[in-house]
Amino acid sequence: MRLEIHLALHHVRAAELRAEADAYRLAAEARRPRDLRTRLGWALVEVGLRLAATPKPAAAIP
Repeated sequence: MRLEIHLALHHVRAAELRAEADAYRLAAEARRPRDLRTRLGWALVEVGLRLAATPKPAAAIP
């Protein structure tokens, strides 16, 4: 294969990968606030369930 053709194909593929990475990064940035909100919500649910659960009797230490 001629070097010029190989180099041109390399540049095209690199541009495609850059565009794909940019699209993925933008999608991830748009998704982050909801993920954080969801994790915080589930953490609050877990804390609430622990507070509402009946306390276990303390084990006696001999």
